[in-house]
Amino acid sequence: MAQQETATLGGGCFWCVEAVYSEAVGIVSAVSGYMGGRGSHPTYQDVCSGTTGHVEVVAVTYDPAIIGYRDVLEIFFATHDPTTLNRQGNDSGTQYRSVIFYYSPEQRAIAEDVIRDLTTEKAFPGPIVTAVEPATEFWPAEDYHQRYFENHPYQPYCAFVVSPKVQKFRKKFAERVKAGV
Repeated sequence: MAQQETATLGGGCFWCVEAVYSEAVGIVSAVSGYMGGRGSHPTYQDVCSGTTGHVEVVAVTYDPAIIGYRDVLEIFFATHDPTTLNRQGNDSGTQYRSVIFYYSPEQRAIAEDVIRDLTTEKAFPGPIVTAVEPATEFWPAEDYHQRYFENHPYQPYCAFVVSPKVQKFRKKFAERVKAGV
């Protein structure tokens, strides 16, 4: 089996990020969880309190022979708003901040290059506030958060918030959508 790599990304509610990457070609797994805070084994309630400093993230395991890290990041920036500090839509708090956690100097350099390129292109109406930080311990979220959109597509948050992001991904990256989706 080819070597796999990980990208851990925070772009608002992890249900949205996980749902998008679950449909992308070359993605082996997308696991919702927490990173970047204090303390071990945080719970959803802990993270939502805003006191631990953890971010809702998705650990995206991908096959670099099929999809590159830059491509993973292009999907990330196209499917959330990287210009709002500690907020995505109605979700607000530091747990929803836009952040790229890197695992190597190469990932850091690529993330900074992508942000620089998007800034130069004026791809967004405001400045990009996405942080680029070294990865820390990843804590998987509770089981009921995993594959949430897949399991609850008609739940109101999924129907009105997650689904439009998935649809945007499918339209913008049609060639990257897994067959049968």
